[in-house]
Amino acid sequence: MKVLLLNGSANRNGNTFTALSEIARRLEKNGVESEIMQLTGKPVRGCIACGACRTKELGRCVFDDDICNRIVEKLGEADALIVGSPVYYGQPNGALMAVLQRAFFSGAKVQNKPAAAVTICRRGGATAAFQTLNIMFEMMNMPIVTSQYWNIAYGLTPGEAAQDTEGMQTMRTLADNMAWLLKKIHADGHPDYPGREEWQGMNFIR
Repeated sequence: MKVLLLNGSANRNGNTFTALSEIARRLEKNGVESEIMQLTGKPVRGCIACGACRTKELGRCVFDDDICNRIVEKLGEADALIVGSPVYYGQPNGALMAVLQRAFFSGAKVQNKPAAAVTICRRGGATAAFQTLNIMFEMMNMPIVTSQYWNIAYGLTPGEAAQDTEGMQTMRTLADNMAWLLKKIHADGHPDYPGREEWQGMNFIR
């Protein structure tokens, strides 16, 4: 079992990394492998709605000059996903949102895989950013893993979030819950997912 932890901060060793590292250490104690993948500070594209990923059945984004398709590949190998983001104006990092939208739409294999969001802020806006990330998981049929509180930690300067004792405990509890759920899902050696009805799309304007 493996959890992909996506660091959506441009700061490689900032407070988002601090929170995700706390989760990764706890997952390891629970016998679950993890990998922290850095979004990096390099530019990412937004979706241009070309539809090539679907019409040509590529299973990936047609643009291959940023991190998007690497994320798609990693998600195919992972059993669960945790996304961490700093808070910008009450929202997740815009580059993170752009790349996740492309990855999810272009064919990332995420259905049924447990997911969780983690947001870090100096003072406010973390709950709004947290909810924004969770909406994506709900649309992708991904069970959302909870903790003892919203998965939020506070800090400004790099590493400061480690001083948020409740925040770090929340991260550890999230890791415990994620490990527990994964073990239940994989209890007999292979994923035990529920059956799904075929999607029936409905547009209200015809």
